[in-house]
Amino acid sequence: MRLDFLNRLQKELSVTGTALHEAVVSIAERVNRKVQILRLHWQASSVLERIDAVSHELGHQIVDQIAHRSSEHHPIDPDLSEVNGTINRATTRIQTLKQSLVELDVQIRQLKLETIHEDLLRLQQDLSQRSAGIERVLIPQRSAAVGQRIGDVPRSSSIHIATVMRGPFLLAPAEDLTFRTGDIVVLMGGQTELDHLSLWFSRRRHATSSATQSA
Repeated sequence: MRLDFLNRLQKELSVTGTALHEAVVSIAERVNRKVQILRLHWQASSVLERIDAVSHELGHQIVDQIAHRSSEHHPIDPDLSEVNGTINRATTRIQTLKQSLVELDVQIRQLKLETIHEDLLRLQQDLSQRSAGIERVLIPQRSAAVGQRIGDVPRSSSIHIATVMRGPFLLAPAEDLTFRTGDIVVLMGGQTELDHLSLWFSRRRHATSSATQSA
């Protein structure tokens, strides 16, 4: 009996240690992700400052070039070739900086989506322990849900619409929010009710119309 007790204790300690290790790793990954987001925000801010600096520098160069030609009593070139060259060089620099800004924005959004996905997984695990679940339902083209409002969703009181993911944005589930193709609806509630409601979102519009006509 003592041996069984020791084996059981060792197993429980192993499980506890594994859970603790997973928790520490999860926290470390989350902190690291937040640090990366802050770093990318700082880089984006730096790029914006450089774009402003290039714009200011361009203005000063144009004024100096025109003033220099005027002070030397030279007629200003009708096609302003020197000024055009300055503008073209500045435009190229600004376009390069803007491309860097776009790439930073993509990285920031990706990290934020990873954080959201991690939160949803953790919430799903918590709900599963309570005989409930969480579903992410993608609204396909020609779905009966397209054009419908959240207030029109036939759901029981046990079903909660947590949010609507539209591209990189999380939308508050207001009753007058209208669904669009490609929206991801995050649902929480009992698993049976979730399964029925998922079918409502996936039904095609023509099938709904046929059912209405036959009625």
